[in-house]
Amino acid sequence: MSKKTLLNSKDIEIILHRLACQLIENHDDFSNTVLIGLQPRGTYLANRLADLLKTSYKIKNLELGLLDITFYRDDFRRKEKPLAAETNQMNFLIEGKKVVIIDDVLFSGRSIRAALTALQSYGRPEHIELLVLIDRRFSRHLPIQPNYRGRQVDAINEERVLVSWKETHKKDAVFIEPK
Repeated sequence: MSKKTLLNSKDIEIILHRLACQLIENHDDFSNTVLIGLQPRGTYLANRLADLLKTSYKIKNLELGLLDITFYRDDFRRKEKPLAAETNQMNFLIEGKKVVIIDDVLFSGRSIRAALTALQSYGRPEHIELLVLIDRRFSRHLPIQPNYRGRQVDAINEERVLVSWKETHKKDAVFIEPK
């Protein structure tokens, strides 16, 4: 099986607008809500959504943080090469706030579990939700489900879902390919 396109740039644009509208439905003016993108790959989606909410939907005072979960993962010591952590960009506390964790692909759920642990350093939120572009629903190792999903994909474990962003790969697309 060769690489297959799941989403093209137009599909992703439509999904981003739908996700933004769903967030507005549940968080109104975002006065008590923060968006947190998981580094590295969730940051592109988080930045895009934040920009869309500010420019197209006129949301003011939107708080966006970028969270590195490298050393909170349960597999970080199992890697062959040393891991390099990203810099957290969390200039606010989440105490009593509604938090929306944003990542590109929900696979096993382990990254989200690590994010939940890492968030404890920033306070105790009132509520936490999960937003993902791609939900690989049959690959879960942990009982974690998204509140917002762009597309649900039934990929088998031997397949990889690759998200390409125009910021890094010159075009937006989502592909599935064999390992």
